[in-house]
Amino acid sequence: MNEYTVLLTWDDEASKWYAINEDIPIILEDVSLDTLLDRVKMATPELLELNGQPHRDIHLLFKMERQAVIA
Repeated sequence: MNEYTVLLTWDDEASKWYAINEDIPIILEDVSLDTLLDRVKMATPELLELNGQPHRDIHLLFKMERQAVIA
């Protein structure tokens, strides 16, 4: 089993979510969190194959981070 942790971070200025993992390697963005999750799931096997890494039994752990400033 290959497990990868993908960090999902919200950027207030850009109004987008970013998905980052250096081991896959992946950097994607989208305004919708659900769409971004789907894009990461679809892109990961192909990116691993292109980089000569095993891409069977892939487990993705998504960690989301969003900060807010409260007056």
